[in-house]
Amino acid sequence: MRKILLIVVIGFPLFSLAQIGIKAGINFANVTNASDISASNNTGFHAGIFLAPPSKGVISSRTELLFSRQGYNYSTNTNTGNVDLDYIVLPQLMSINITKFFSIQVGAQMAFLINAKADSTTSSGSSNPYSAIMDYYNKFDYGFAGGIEVHPFKGLLVGARYNISLGNLYKDPSSYETNGGQPPSFIPQVNVKNNVFQLFVGWIFGNNSSKKKQTQTQPQQ
Repeated sequence: MRKILLIVVIGFPLFSLAQIGIKAGINFANVTNASDISASNNTGFHAGIFLAPPSKGVISSRTELLFSRQGYNYSTNTNTGNVDLDYIVLPQLMSINITKFFSIQVGAQMAFLINAKADSTTSSGSSNPYSAIMDYYNKFDYGFAGGIEVHPFKGLLVGARYNISLGNLYKDPSSYETNGGQPPSFIPQVNVKNNVFQLFVGWIFGNNSSKKKQTQTQPQQ
């Protein structure tokens, strides 16, 4: 109880001054090193919230909490299909504010896999969906993120970001022995990593520094 009270006492002033926002957009996802399955882009989406502590300087920070659907399409000699991967993503970014209308963002992120699904169709045309395939995947992912953000007018933001994962998407192949000995056709024989390009829009709530200055300069009656 004391810990919760301490967090509230310390955190309330920060949240009351910070800019809180929402954002959503489209993902163009793929995986690296997957030429043996002819991997191609899988279109998904992301949505979530963010917190930007107040800053009057060139450098500021951004903390986000996002749901992100990504994955890849694949094609082999016998199968074609797609893999959908649902993550909870926690980016921590540094913003370089070139002007009040434009910023560059770089930082790191970690992600937690909460669901995975693969749909496959054989060359003969029969459907062979895979379910309960979470055992093939590493649940934790991490990597870098970087992009740009434009603020055309108060509140609105539009941006683009590129996410590069450093963690391997699939577990060690020796663990597949518990799943029949051989991995499904949608799993490459090499370690692959997530690769996502994002376009998004959002809206910022919270205090605005220019508005605060105007309030302070109003004459007293």
